[in-house]
Amino acid sequence: MIPERLSALRAEMKKRGVTCYLVPTSDFHESEYVGDYFKARKYITGFSGSAGTAVITPDEAGLWTDGRYFLQAEAQLQGTGVTLYKMGEEGVPTVPEFLRERLAPGGKLAFDGRVVNLSLYESLVSLAKARGAEVAAEEDLIDLVWRDRPALSHRPLYLLEDRLTGRTAREKIEDVRRAIREKDASVHLLTSLPDIAWLLNLRGDDVAYSPVFLSYLALTGEECLLFVQDEALSPAIREYLASAGVEIRPYESFYAYAASLPEDARVLLDPGVVNARIGISFPPSARVIRDINPTVLMKAVKNPVEMANTRAAHLKDAVAMTKFMIWLKTNVGKIPMTEISAADHLEELRRAEEGFIELSFSTIAGYGPHGAIIHYGATPETDVPLKAEGLLLVDSGGHYQEGTTDITRTFALGPVTGEMKRDFTRVLIGHLNLAAARFPHGVSGLNLDVLARLPLWEEDLDYKHGTGHGVGHILNVHEGPNAFRWRLTPGRNESAVLEEGMITSDEPGLYLEGKYGIRTENELLCRKGEKNEYGQFMYFENLTLVPYDLDAVEPSLLTFRDKERLNAYHAEVREKVSPFLTPEEREVLKAYTRAI
Repeated sequence: MIPERLSALRAEMKKRGVTCYLVPTSDFHESEYVGDYFKARKYITGFSGSAGTAVITPDEAGLWTDGRYFLQAEAQLQGTGVTLYKMGEEGVPTVPEFLRERLAPGGKLAFDGRVVNLSLYESLVSLAKARGAEVAAEEDLIDLVWRDRPALSHRPLYLLEDRLTGRTAREKIEDVRRAIREKDASVHLLTSLPDIAWLLNLRGDDVAYSPVFLSYLALTGEECLLFVQDEALSPAIREYLASAGVEIRPYESFYAYAASLPEDARVLLDPGVVNARIGISFPPSARVIRDINPTVLMKAVKNPVEMANTRAAHLKDAVAMTKFMIWLKTNVGKIPMTEISAADHLEELRRAEEGFIELSFSTIAGYGPHGAIIHYGATPETDVPLKAEGLLLVDSGGHYQEGTTDITRTFALGPVTGEMKRDFTRVLIGHLNLAAARFPHGVSGLNLDVLARLPLWEEDLDYKHGTGHGVGHILNVHEGPNAFRWRLTPGRNESAVLEEGMITSDEPGLYLEGKYGIRTENELLCRKGEKNEYGQFMYFENLTLVPYDLDAVEPSLLTFRDKERLNAYHAEVREKVSPFLTPEEREVLKAYTRAI
């Protein structure tokens, strides 16, 4: 199937004199997760992970992805004719290096400029120019060979009430207008779907696991224009938008709007998000002001109403997860269960909670060796039975009316080896270290990442992903600008100072290929602590309230302070979750949260 698709694409490339064709993982809005219409990279390579870039030449095809997906990509690319390039590994060329080698004078690099951001476009133009080649940014060649391509989604929009958001759309719009004036801009072009949804207090269902809707927005001192598909709007939503001072325009007309801006326009945009087709359409004399969208920091810092609501969401999620843990550990080996059936049961438990909307991402349930595949997704072909032994890694989450959750627990399904216990405990210690951090204001996640990694680094061990990401409020489960990382990733805005109201995941792990994987994840809410002569200190509040599996802990590795932290956390879990369980479940929870 994939070889035939590559052959058809190469035929279209040959007609147009294209030397290299670039297929990123993106939509018109630079979204992390994309709708079915935009899964061009998956279509042409067969790799289904959420991150990766494909490059096709007349006689080669390559797929670049990061360490989360190495094992998955190796399996999915077998027999396709597509070569896996493991990003960041020694001796592996980057995409630009690969293109530089293959582009010769007179060659042509092509791609769909609607799915390539302006910053990347400009770097590709420079690369091609240096090689004496040209760039064609209007070549959606995948569309020519994808005969049964799904249509653009236009699911209905719905409103989040003020009691859930804490601020009205009008108030948020005025906040952004002030930021526009401070940047000396006359118009702000906003193309990020989570940012538009947050700004207008609206949600949708155009992207799986992310309650957003396909749209663009233009904001000036006088106008707020929402470019959206007509089919997605009910009469009630139209009325709401009008009351908020928002004018509706056709979704596809945004490109014409950008091209028709006044000659003296001062355009504020984020070149890492706005796509190239938009970014090169302005009048030549217009001034482009490049900066991060003002909404990025605004939505990352949750207000008191959002903080209170997200606590409520996490309590609901904790009840579902605790019930799942009890069901899993009680019944494994006694009733039939597999990776998929276990994930399905967890989803059923979440759906039983009031206010549940949808999963915040596809549940990862990796048993044994599958747990070492960082972003494993079980399929009917890979699904395996769960046995009363070894480790099961479950990474999951949900969107509720009150907030978004993301949690990972690694469960001992029965007897585990001493090695497994030691590795589990090292990961847990790092997790507890980070959660307990106290630090002066001005610190970013770059400063704190080492707290989680140190117990592994001391044993010459590590993991190939960041320690934590920002979490949206009923939006994308991954958002910037806050994160825990020990080094910056080019093109990713994740180095912000940690502010009160920011939510960041804490998820160290360890993955031994062919053996097992371990990850432990909570969401942490940044709070203000004591202010003294040394400045304003900050700390983290644990939002996630689910037991760690003590059956996988090696107590001899824990210090007195480690045990204090672990026991205090489990006491809080027992206190807050017990009222929502049956008497029988409460007794099991007491055992799961026993002091050590």
